[in-house]
Amino acid sequence: MYKFFLKRLLDIICALILLPFVLIVLIIIAPLIFLDDRGPMFYNASRLGKKGKVFKMYKLRSMKVNAPDIRNEDGSTYNSENDSRVTKLGRFIRKTSIDELPQIFNILRGEMSFVGPRPDLIESIDVYDKNEIRRLDVLPGITGFSQAYVRNSVAWRERIKNDLYYVDHISLILDVKIILQTVKIVIKKDNVYAR
Repeated sequence: MYKFFLKRLLDIICALILLPFVLIVLIIIAPLIFLDDRGPMFYNASRLGKKGKVFKMYKLRSMKVNAPDIRNEDGSTYNSENDSRVTKLGRFIRKTSIDELPQIFNILRGEMSFVGPRPDLIESIDVYDKNEIRRLDVLPGITGFSQAYVRNSVAWRERIKNDLYYVDHISLILDVKIILQTVKIVIKKDNVYAR
């Protein structure tokens, strides 16, 4: 019942409650991003959604305009505390996860949930094995099991294992635990960057 109906209903209700606060933050931060380097305020990334459907994931831009796409050995997106592609303001919004706030619109559009596996790169579908592709059985989330407990401190395939654990154990209690742990890890600014 929760997985197939209540989870989506709670996503919509919580997104509508949080929307005014998110809009206030966006009204303050988005112009600062533009003033930082005169580039666009938002970054719309194509990502894999539920059942492999591609959608545009909304984020506040944290990198310089036309920054090169750099990947780790496992194909995951590279990030580092000393990444020269990230703007000064971008470092702050990444550490505080403010860059993820526009994804509330993805939730309202039915493309994402508050909790679920993080949306993966489109090309990732070509390297999933038969078990790993199950991570696409649920809506991707703004936060998830991996983000709450290890953030970026483990390899991509380890994060997929965590995603599969979530897919197999979805419940209201688990979602609440993940959200509370996410708040804790964001406040402490733990594991923001890959090791």
